[in-house]
Amino acid sequence: MAIVVPMEAGGGRRRLRVASPSTQEAIGEVPVTSPEEVRAAVARARAAQPAWAATPFAERAAIMRRAAELLRAQQDHYLGVCMRDTGRSRFETLMMEIFPALDSLTYYAKNAERILTDRRPGLHLLRTKKLLITYRPLGVVAIITPWNGPFILGLNPTVQALMAGNAVVLKPSEVTPFAGALVGELLAAAGLPDGLLQVMHGDGTTGAALVDAGVDKVSFTGSVATGRKVGEACGRSLIPCTLELGGKDAMIVCADADVERAAGGAVFGGFFNAGQFCCGTERVYVARAIADDFIARVVAKASALRQGTEGEYDVGPMIWPRQLETIERHMVDALARGARVLCGGKRNTAVGELFYEPTVLVDVTHDMLIMQEETFGPILPIVVVDDDEQAIRLANDSLYGLSGTVWSKDEARAVAIARRLDTGSVCINESSITYGACEAPFGGRKHSGVGQVNGEVGLKGYCHAQPIVIDRFGPKEEQVWYPYTAAKEKTLQKVIRWVWGTPIGRWMS
Repeated sequence: MAIVVPMEAGGGRRRLRVASPSTQEAIGEVPVTSPEEVRAAVARARAAQPAWAATPFAERAAIMRRAAELLRAQQDHYLGVCMRDTGRSRFETLMMEIFPALDSLTYYAKNAERILTDRRPGLHLLRTKKLLITYRPLGVVAIITPWNGPFILGLNPTVQALMAGNAVVLKPSEVTPFAGALVGELLAAAGLPDGLLQVMHGDGTTGAALVDAGVDKVSFTGSVATGRKVGEACGRSLIPCTLELGGKDAMIVCADADVERAAGGAVFGGFFNAGQFCCGTERVYVARAIADDFIARVVAKASALRQGTEGEYDVGPMIWPRQLETIERHMVDALARGARVLCGGKRNTAVGELFYEPTVLVDVTHDMLIMQEETFGPILPIVVVDDDEQAIRLANDSLYGLSGTVWSKDEARAVAIARRLDTGSVCINESSITYGACEAPFGGRKHSGVGQVNGEVGLKGYCHAQPIVIDRFGPKEEQVWYPYTAAKEKTLQKVIRWVWGTPIGRWMS
């Protein structure tokens, strides 16, 4: 059934009725923000932003710390809304949404001032000048977020943009609007001034209106198809954007890997959030020497996973019905081309209409859709390889390049493999957790996106690094100013010969 159903309300205003992916019961309605309302929100944000940019870091940080304390104290409320929107278990929601949200709020509250403080690097050649680099907020940032991590994927970029001195207009996915709206609720309760964070509900028309509303940057997380449209619109407006567009992450299991740990990592990486995780493991390449043992352990662990709608369970439903259609299309193609199912392989209608069993596939090949397109579901295809070289070649045979993992007891070997993977990040002997490491820049290569978020790189991405060059001594004129003369050229040639023609000159330059 449809999770989001368009509704007509009085006065012709559109509304969206949203249902639970676990039970298919209606959980509420949200209004669709019109383009006129989006433009008005951006205008309010622009009016509020200068005062916020002038607010000391300590005061900005105090609001983030209050938000963290409110979230910690009232986590049952936030857990409940996120669980209702996504169908995830309580533990998985706590781990995926609440824990990293607390970390993001406190990390950027503590470190933003240090990261964005003015810098005064020395100039290697222009010794009569000084350089000051100051990080100025961009202005109004549009943040458009997906349904698979509706609270954390809205909160984390919002915290960074706000700590950098910007105002934010946030558009959460219409599939999980109530969890997305928690970002605005939390920061308002923490004392964030009016106008600095506004949540705009709606579908693709609202998102398109926001991108075209005169913002100063767009942070988008979602599909490649929509990401292309966002990137094109930003290009026409000459505004920066970061695009995180998903992945087809590969897992390489070397012959010397800890087989038990690698099998556990494969099952977690493949089935976390029912596979609806941009850094989830979607392809496994295991060395032939340990393949039988590894596959047997993966199947045993996957078969033991519990699906449910309440109480203790491991794997929830597909949050968006269209993703279930993609999964089944990929499975039909794989089976027609010779893949074998070792466990799972079908919907789990005994639990609910949108549940798909954790599935392990073997005998897969790279001409199958399930090895080329993003599946974004609880399917784990495993390929047996002869050596590291074959594993690296197959791992790089993808249009995507978001993340990946390498499993080996030899750290040097694993790092050497990681350096050769065409991905934005790599984890060794661990599932893909880079997004959860606040210090680490996160972003993809190839079709997985443009730009990076998080860490110093991500935080500075919400600023313009403005260099200010200052003269030290104030002579009446510079040697290179008008008029140009033969004597000045002779002097400049002497400088060239000395700086780049002598050992001491080259060393000093």
